[in-house]
Amino acid sequence: MAVLNQIRQRSVFLIVIIALALFSFVLADVIRNGGMVSQKSQNTIATINGEDIEREQFARQVEAYQRNLGPDATTAQAVNMVWDLNVRRALMQEQFEELGIRVEEAQVKETLRREMGNNPNFTNEAGVFDENKLREYVATLKSTSPQAYQQWLDYETNLAETAREQIYLNLVRAGVGATLLEGEQAYRFASDNVDLEFVQIPYTSVDDAEVEVSKSEIKEYIEANPGKFETEATRDIQYVYFEESASQADEQEVRKELEGMLNTRVEFNAVTKANDTVAGFNSTSNWENFVNENSDQKVSNTFVFKDQLPSEHADAIFNLGEGETYGPYKFNGAWRVSRVVERSQIPDSAKARHILVAWQGSPVGGQVTRTKQEAQKLADSLASVARNNRDKFAELASQFSADASNKEEAGELGWFTPGAMVPSFNEFVFTNNAGTIGVIETQFGYHVIDIEEQTQREPAVKIATVARAIQPSEKSLNNLFAEVTKFELAAREGDFTELAKEKNLEVRPVKDIQQLEENIPGIGSQRRIVQWAFEEEAEVGDIRRFEVPTGYVVAQVTAKNEKGLKSVESASATVIPILQKQKKAEIIKNKISGTTLEEIASNLNVAVNTASAVNRNSPILPGVGSEPKVVGTAFALEQGGVSKPVAGEKGVFVVKTLQKNDAPQLDSYRPYAAREAAAKRTTVNTEVFSALREAAEIEDNRARFY
Repeated sequence: MAVLNQIRQRSVFLIVIIALALFSFVLADVIRNGGMVSQKSQNTIATINGEDIEREQFARQVEAYQRNLGPDATTAQAVNMVWDLNVRRALMQEQFEELGIRVEEAQVKETLRREMGNNPNFTNEAGVFDENKLREYVATLKSTSPQAYQQWLDYETNLAETAREQIYLNLVRAGVGATLLEGEQAYRFASDNVDLEFVQIPYTSVDDAEVEVSKSEIKEYIEANPGKFETEATRDIQYVYFEESASQADEQEVRKELEGMLNTRVEFNAVTKANDTVAGFNSTSNWENFVNENSDQKVSNTFVFKDQLPSEHADAIFNLGEGETYGPYKFNGAWRVSRVVERSQIPDSAKARHILVAWQGSPVGGQVTRTKQEAQKLADSLASVARNNRDKFAELASQFSADASNKEEAGELGWFTPGAMVPSFNEFVFTNNAGTIGVIETQFGYHVIDIEEQTQREPAVKIATVARAIQPSEKSLNNLFAEVTKFELAAREGDFTELAKEKNLEVRPVKDIQQLEENIPGIGSQRRIVQWAFEEEAEVGDIRRFEVPTGYVVAQVTAKNEKGLKSVESASATVIPILQKQKKAEIIKNKISGTTLEEIASNLNVAVNTASAVNRNSPILPGVGSEPKVVGTAFALEQGGVSKPVAGEKGVFVVKTLQKNDAPQLDSYRPYAAREAAAKRTTVNTEVFSALREAAEIEDNRARFY
């Protein structure tokens, strides 16, 4: 009881102790996970004006975009596209909410009507959009494919967002215009002109060695013009590329293997425990199976002309008799042996039309319900009708063809060459005569083909080729790996550049890589190298080996440039020519003497040139190019006036205004003002978004995740 009384007396004290213990426990967990801010950063890809974009949502969008872009698209490309989409959506959404812009369901339906109006799946017999068909389609998606249904909902949402954006941009355009004074200025710039004489002393007359530019001068220029040199964080690297390549021994091994396939040979069969006679490529009667089983490239069962063969070997191959072989010969990174299996005379191009009859389940079957047997029967029937009356072909194509690309153009395919169509289609067109109508089957369905015209027949050959790619052997790959590893270890201890020179390796420098880039010149998409260069622990001089699809790269970080103004080294290529030009201008100005153009030209051994009817919209001087400052000076002078030396784009100029020709005053400058306003409105779409983006607070965390 005494203990219980003591607890009751100190209950407040105990509550405080327990609270502090719980707080310590939570705080320790937060610290272990990198803090509260870090916890958020692990799940947030971006924050735009205070609104977060969650990582999981962004990742789903990236995955969907990458599927739509196809197999050649990189993750970085999809990430950048989704990023732009999300930034635009967030910024515009903010504007919509602020202005109260809404899109009602009726507007979305009307937009769908416009978008789907020409889709035959959603039109009735009269070709008019049928909302019931669209509703039925959406209901089918909802019940059969949740993923497709979600894509449809996203599509509707995008239509609504596009409509809201259009309303917003139209409001902005309504406020964009031009005054009559701006209209008059546009008129004057285009119509007023000036006749002038000028002397040009080109900058090239002063040698670059006379105008040294110091680092301190470059630094001063950067600081005086910060807007031109603001930059994101960048990294400079240099790398050596080690390519996986076959050795001479590898090449000969592949050739030897190919030669062993030519002649009939005896091999021991481990299953039957007896010797089998295996027909060689020279003598096999089943050449298609032989090629498909032994070649890196599958058989091409089409005729080719001489000019389609590898040029160095064309004569030797084309002149073979049927059944004769040529090779091994090397072409396109492979050893090959070719055999002529058939000779013929075929046209080098043909014109044809077709009716494609699909069946249920075929690639272009769509909503077709007929079976494959019914499709064949229909195709044979259509061919019979067309043979009896060729004029009916267009009508039959329009009514029955599943090829939407040409069914309304009488099924016309135009002119095409051998190999342009799938094999069975190609064989029918080029082995039959013009005027033939027949039926063939492809993976798309049954084709009723009418061969309309053919060019004159020429000699052609059908060739079977066994090709074996020349690839590095395991031994060569192991030797390369050992070489790369030795270079990497030695470079860590010594001078990267000098070591590469000793080993006759090319060092490739890459400057100003930004954090979200992926392409490295010379080796393509290498996002991992960029990520490494931007890791917090990566220091200048660090070296790492990377495996790339065709070999290895050993890279070194050579510079870390943080966000802000460009360094003197990074900006030198831009600033040095500017400062050189300024210094050369001063040297040239000090050399100029004389009161007339003729005196100045004579003293400096240059000519006096003339320019007529030059305006401010197109300030082009003959033989020089665009010189806006020089032409502007001529407009500012009185007639007969001579300017002081003017530093232009291509040199220092002295100008004399011969005559100013002012265009007549107009009663109204409204048409010019309207034209200026229209020109400004065309830039609204891009400039509005650029302005919103520039004013926004955007925290970009993409580089942490991709």
